Amino acid sequence: MKNLPYSSSGLVIRALHWVEWMVLILLSGTTVVAIGQEVILMILQRGVHLHNILLFFIYLEVLTMIGLYFQSGKVPLRYPLYIAIVAIARQITIDSMTDMNGWAMAGLATVIFILALAVLVIRYGHIHLPYDDG
Repeated sequence: MKNLPYSSSGLVIRALHWVEWMVLILLSGTTVVAIGQEVILMILQRGVHLHNILLFFIYLEVLTMIGLYFQSGKVPLRYPLYIAIVAIARQITIDSMTDMNGWAMAGLATVIFILALAVLVIRYGHIHLPYDDG
């Protein structure tokens, strides 16, 4: 970008910013549609199960992450980690009712533990080791 003339780089930045906002709006819309589809599915099945609730938490985290990005222009790294933790918990919940063996469940639980440790490390770093934006 440093080699482009100033007017060209400004135009590219504005175009990228516009595309970024369009994708965020698209993500928001598709997430709301997915929530609606899940609600319709629960109504048709006449029941709410734990995996449905965990899926709503995933949708909620996605919307929260999008909202934070709209507000600050940044996505805190821990939000995708939260989404991953809930997604793995949902997978354990769904598969443990069918045919997940103990080793697979232990492996997924270990992944959740590692992701939780990563969240703690990130939070510790943000609080105790702040950095300048400059």
